[in-house]
Amino acid sequence: MTDHTRAREALQAVRSEVAKAVVGQDAAVTGLLIGLLSRGHVLLEGVPGVAKTLLVRTLATALSIDTRRVQFTPDLMPGDVTGSMIFDARTTEFAFRPGPVFTNLLLADEINRTPPKTQAALLEAMEERQVTVDGTSRPLPEPFLVAATQNPVEYEGTYPLPEAQLDRFLLKVVLPVPPRDQEIEVISRHAHGFDPRDLAAAGVRAVASGEDLLAGALAVQTVGVAPEVVAYVVDLCRATRTAPSLSLGASPRGATALLATARAWAWLNGRDFVTPDDVKTLAHATLAHRLSLRPEAELEGVSVGAVLQTALDAVPVPR
Repeated sequence: MTDHTRAREALQAVRSEVAKAVVGQDAAVTGLLIGLLSRGHVLLEGVPGVAKTLLVRTLATALSIDTRRVQFTPDLMPGDVTGSMIFDARTTEFAFRPGPVFTNLLLADEINRTPPKTQAALLEAMEERQVTVDGTSRPLPEPFLVAATQNPVEYEGTYPLPEAQLDRFLLKVVLPVPPRDQEIEVISRHAHGFDPRDLAAAGVRAVASGEDLLAGALAVQTVGVAPEVVAYVVDLCRATRTAPSLSLGASPRGATALLATARAWAWLNGRDFVTPDDVKTLAHATLAHRLSLRPEAELEGVSVGAVLQTALDAVPVPR
């Protein structure tokens, strides 16, 4: 068995491990795995109480990687995330104390509650995979992924993420409120003693490692993409730029992201080439958060998802 095959089997086993603690969020687990394999970041959207934090903690346990959580608040300062220079009385010198961003999987909870200055500090870490404090750049560990949550309900005191920062997220995953049968299962687990703070008791164990993620990421880079599939990705993104309901379509970075997520999805499914169906499967998660509606379309109740679906239906699929 090759390293690539072993890595794929280990990462596929992660889904069943996460399911021991989290009910019915398979799409979110897959999205986070695609983010890790593509070296991109994931935006998680869901109302409070749909197990976003538990999902990230369980995934980190199953992958045997380090994780930290930061609650983003209006008074959070950039140094609270990145770290800062602290005066050491013993050496009478300033020393760097790393912030929570120095981890493998950072859960940025309610990222849209913090001011733009702190959002910008996180942006350097996401884009450059390093933190610059006091003129010195410090690399972040590998792998490094930001899983940021935002609440879909508009509350007072939120700072909407600017389009440039939304564009930095590889994909956006919506965590729905579970259907009735899954909610019954969640409550039944709690009734039988499930403690979300004790994942070991729930039987969650490490089934993959950082090495598996690295091997997987290298394998994803070898997944073939035919010229007609590349053209299909480009045509899809160009179609969003001419959609009359949109004020902002998908940028070339969006096209690059769609190609990256489609390759990771193809590899996870055991293929070494990308099909148009892979592109279609990942289009909504990869592109929807990069698109902006015109105010008049918003007033008419048009949704970004519907506009994107129209573009998907209109662009000819290569055969």
